[in-house]
Amino acid sequence: MHTVSEASFPWLTTIILLAAAGALALWLIKPLRKFARPLALGLSVVVAALYVVALVTEFDVANAGTIQVAENYSWIPQLGVSLAWGINGMGAVMIALSVFLVPVVILASSEIDDERIHGYLAWVLALEAIIIGLFAARDLFVFYVLFELMIIPIFFMIGRYGKSENRRRAAMKFLIYSLLGGLIMLVGVIAVYAYGPGGAGGFMIDNLATGLQISESAQMWVFLAFFIAFAIKAPMWPVHTWLPDATEEAPAGTSTLLVGILDKMGTFGMIAICLPIFPQASTTAAPVIMVLALVSIIWGALMAIASKNLMRLVAYTSVSHFGFMVLGIFSGSTTAMAGAILYMVAHGVGTAALFLVVGFLGQRGKSHMIADYGGWQRVTPLIAGAFLIAGLATIALPGLSGFIPEFMVLMGTFKVRPVFALVAVIGVVLAALYILLPYQRVFTGPKPDVEAKDLDGREKVVVGVLIAAMLGLGIYPAPALEAINPVAEQYASYVDLSEGSNK
Repeated sequence: MHTVSEASFPWLTTIILLAAAGALALWLIKPLRKFARPLALGLSVVVAALYVVALVTEFDVANAGTIQVAENYSWIPQLGVSLAWGINGMGAVMIALSVFLVPVVILASSEIDDERIHGYLAWVLALEAIIIGLFAARDLFVFYVLFELMIIPIFFMIGRYGKSENRRRAAMKFLIYSLLGGLIMLVGVIAVYAYGPGGAGGFMIDNLATGLQISESAQMWVFLAFFIAFAIKAPMWPVHTWLPDATEEAPAGTSTLLVGILDKMGTFGMIAICLPIFPQASTTAAPVIMVLALVSIIWGALMAIASKNLMRLVAYTSVSHFGFMVLGIFSGSTTAMAGAILYMVAHGVGTAALFLVVGFLGQRGKSHMIADYGGWQRVTPLIAGAFLIAGLATIALPGLSGFIPEFMVLMGTFKVRPVFALVAVIGVVLAALYILLPYQRVFTGPKPDVEAKDLDGREKVVVGVLIAAMLGLGIYPAPALEAINPVAEQYASYVDLSEGSNK
């Protein structure tokens, strides 16, 4: 059982309630709607500032493997369910990514008209509250409730605020996949509670990590219930097909939050829930899961190369990147695990830049189809440069955010399964093609006969902040790794792929 350090002030509850209150205010108080953009932006900045204060005053990086900033409030005592919050190093960096990206998305959101923007931003704030709760949840029942609850904001953010008539179909496809994953997880939650330690704190993940009183074969089935739900969310091949449709129709800000943060709930759940509660099943299933991860890496890259729509292209690149994350998670290597967690953060920043820059381009060109462009570097040189930098970050150019985590995943995996690492390198080669070929087709060539403004002041701030983050993670990732390494060492130990292991 992990050591828990209680918070001196309810920081996590405060920021969750603050974001939720902002959402309710925009929905219910009509006079505030005319100030929706500055109000939502200001509130998200306050949430980020409070979280930074909480980390500075409460979080001890030297003990990042322990649960800190913890709170516990009884909710359903008959079942032993508690509103229990707390973060270790992984939770700390994932919430940091979330509270960083939400203000960026709010600042970048200009696709939605003024008449409807208050509703959209209310959903963004509601989603932020859910995200923070998910990454901080220590009670499995609360985690499941929030896991299901986050479907609602994204469903409306696609179905109501999407680009075309196909938005409702894309939203429904997202809903069906998500509900299916949630239903499968519910079976697992019930099984875990039934065969777990029970009593007070019966759903506490730390308590469940002590073991379930069921056979090995039964544990494998319960493990699969959780893993499949997380694989849908991650998204992994072959349960990834909802993602390209969703990102093609969703506003750029929605795609940023969906892929940059929410889909990390899949990999986060694999680490925080699958590994500690089902260490033996995780070890047994790891080779098969790693093969699926390799398929995701190659398939996602090939589909990105074949994509004719820029939003779908970015979505498929993410399928490939999530394959690297899952590969590192189930390798049993501390280095690869640390790389996978850092990858979750780096990918969030890089894919945010790609989605938002493609969104800026689409607002000017009225299309996301690659064939509708050509020579736009001569029209919008700043957008072209931003796309190239974000793309180079995603293909792991040294000095940018993607390089160190991808290198760590490959190096750690090579020590355990050299052939797997060598196959994964194919994805690195393909990545250069799925970024550089679209760049060539969209931005190079003779100047087109169009007039369009380049990035304005607000958009320059968005792009500048994201580029700074990509450079920061690429040049000096030490602060993030200090928080991640103790967690990686702890969770990597649950998977043992060494020869003759009986674990």
